[in-house]
Amino acid sequence: MINSLVNDVIMPPIGALLGGVDFSDYFISLSGRWHASLAAAKETGTATLNYGAFINTVINFLIVGFCIFLLVKQVNRVFPKAPPAAAAPPRSEVLLEEIRDLLKNR
Repeated sequence: MINSLVNDVIMPPIGALLGGVDFSDYFISLSGRWHASLAAAKETGTATLNYGAFINTVINFLIVGFCIFLLVKQVNRVFPKAPPAAAAPPRSEVLLEEIRDLLKNR
């Protein structure tokens, strides 16, 4: 679901803002031969460094991470944490209070 949100809703406007740039076809041929596209390089079995796919993955990760951050932030706003319960007094104070009360009653 989140992958579809990123790929189908968020990435197209970002691509349009960047002038229709699609990073997925950016690569470096490690054999030194020139290829028109990544698919052509893979067809010939050329070793490639696919930095465009990495850039797309990083952008997707940042967008998904930001969306999850916003979701968690909203859930925490809807369901606030209960205030912590007051800590019980130390045992020595309880004993001293009991002694004080016994002395008062005498």
